[in-house]
Amino acid sequence: MVGKTYPVPEDAGHTGPAHTLGLEIRREGAEGGGTVARLDGGPVRSLAELATAFPVQALDPDAHKLIEESAARRRRWLDWAVFHVEHGFAGAWSRYQRALLQRNAALRAGSREVAAWEPELAREGEALTAARERVMVALQPYWAEVSADLVGVEVTLGFQAGWDRSSSLADALTAATPRDRERRSTTVGPHRADASLRVRGKAARDVLSRGQQKLAAVALSLCQLEYLKREHGLLPTLLLDDPSAELDQDRLGRFIARVQGLETQILVTALERDTRLFGTPDRVFHVEQGRVEGG
Repeated sequence: MVGKTYPVPEDAGHTGPAHTLGLEIRREGAEGGGTVARLDGGPVRSLAELATAFPVQALDPDAHKLIEESAARRRRWLDWAVFHVEHGFAGAWSRYQRALLQRNAALRAGSREVAAWEPELAREGEALTAARERVMVALQPYWAEVSADLVGVEVTLGFQAGWDRSSSLADALTAATPRDRERRSTTVGPHRADASLRVRGKAARDVLSRGQQKLAAVALSLCQLEYLKREHGLLPTLLLDDPSAELDQDRLGRFIARVQGLETQILVTALERDTRLFGTPDRVFHVEQGRVEGG
């Protein structure tokens, strides 16, 4: 069993009190094997509790997939910020997912109980969509500023709720029921939402180069961090894996300047130590043959 306790500094999360985070990695086969987290000495009861105390944003060489791939990635991107500022969001999301699973099960079974789950689905779906919309509106000025600096072309950021907002979700579910029965799945609702990015009216993934897609994805993350810092006093820890991948020196320089301007805790992983990226780090760790050694 490997155990380690880390103090979470006040500037790594919101500006409230500091916390102590403990992690135990238990060998496979041992009783209670796996990773066990403790917060301030007590067991972590949920991932939401851990995420609230220690918010983390990560960027890796696959960041471009946020632009290139499915709406599910962009929903997770948006929901990360919504979770940290809309305190009822996590509960609404959980209740919505539960009702969605039950309605889909009823659809697959051809059950008459499909409609029984719609009131909860509509209520919670409207609540979490309203929260998403509020945060998306708040993000717009930060997105405009950061994306203009990093991407180099105008990229508009929009939001599709997952159904036609000219009608209520309850009405949309009722109208979609025949199609849903045919497809055995719920086809409207916030689980179908998307944060869309467009360049001159076209999908950004069809216009931007791979490097520009990475910078657009970086801009999405950094605009969230700017928003959380300036409007909510939150300073999440930023994890960067191989930040220089697929970026030329000019784009990398602008990226680094933006990251340094956040004045938050940064953890960087790279194949080689390069102080040109972020200067001399406070701590350095090397991984040699699977062992982590302090440097």
